[in-house]
Amino acid sequence: MDAQDCQAAATLEPPGPPAHGCVAAWWDMVDRNLRSFPHSCSTLGRKIAALYDSFTSKSLKEHVFPPLIDMLIYFNFFKAPFLVDLKKPELKIPHTVNFYLRVEPGVMLGIWHTVPSCREEDAKGKDRCWYEAALRDGNPIVVYLHGSAQHRAASHRLKLVKVLSDGGFHVLSVDYRGFGDSMGKPTEEGLTTDAIRVYEWTKARSGITPVCLWGHSLGTGVATNAAKVLEEKGCPVDAIVLEAPFTNMWVASINYPLLKIYRNVPGFLRTFMDAMRKDKIVFPNDENVKFLSSPLLILHGEDDRTVPLEYGKKLYEIAHNAYRNKERVKMVIFPPGFQHNLLCKSPTLLITVRDFLSKQWS
Repeated sequence: MDAQDCQAAATLEPPGPPAHGCVAAWWDMVDRNLRSFPHSCSTLGRKIAALYDSFTSKSLKEHVFPPLIDMLIYFNFFKAPFLVDLKKPELKIPHTVNFYLRVEPGVMLGIWHTVPSCREEDAKGKDRCWYEAALRDGNPIVVYLHGSAQHRAASHRLKLVKVLSDGGFHVLSVDYRGFGDSMGKPTEEGLTTDAIRVYEWTKARSGITPVCLWGHSLGTGVATNAAKVLEEKGCPVDAIVLEAPFTNMWVASINYPLLKIYRNVPGFLRTFMDAMRKDKIVFPNDENVKFLSSPLLILHGEDDRTVPLEYGKKLYEIAHNAYRNKERVKMVIFPPGFQHNLLCKSPTLLITVRDFLSKQWS
């Protein structure tokens, strides 16, 4: 090596101690990572093996059907109407405020509170605190539990809210967990908890003003589930209105138009029912009404093809037979033209509801 080579080599030597210390620290980190690598691989391997065992221990139908059942029952992924700002209800319906209610950790419900139309002028420019205090004004209150799909801004739901508001009712339109902008995943137990918490929250602020649970379609199952729990706690609901109710979700689902085409597929019904049992989806209106004492009004349209009238009639028969005070149970059948979602368009709906409730609450 000549003098030039030595000079060039000298320029490649590491600089002083600081740089040497950094290199040493780097090699130490590499060494630790290399030593922990087998343990990391072992942990990852165990996780992969556990996931594989979990997957292979179930049949394909067990993987596919439960999520499919949830989708068909709740249909909460369909969040129409789209591009609606649920925080601004005034863009859809007047004298209404949006608020959120925490029912349990990780679950926050979006709710619209619409005051009676007679208080429209009073409500202008008011905040949530004013609306909350207004629950004590003596006007009856409806906690509205909607059906599957969409959210609290759906057009047919807003039509009903307007009818009730014009008729002198406060209306609390609730989006269950997983619906609209409410947090959480829908389950039967979860939806029942949501309804109970909203009802109890409302009763705590309503003074002597009566509060009615109003369920539509899927919401009828939520309403009777909640009412039964409250009855068992010694706090019967002030009144219950069931619009287009079914007997139980098993019967209603099997006869659901979308599923009828699959009924003749070998093994479909059994697999379907097994999946519903596994997910604990029942919504047993027919069993729940046997334990209730609250005034109960059943509303059903003759031309309802989603939940046929026969289910409403059967439920009324069960309730009427079970209630000690027969005057507390009533069914009203509406003529053709309103189908499943549009009883709110009937000119007799409001007077029917007000007449029933006024007699029960007098």
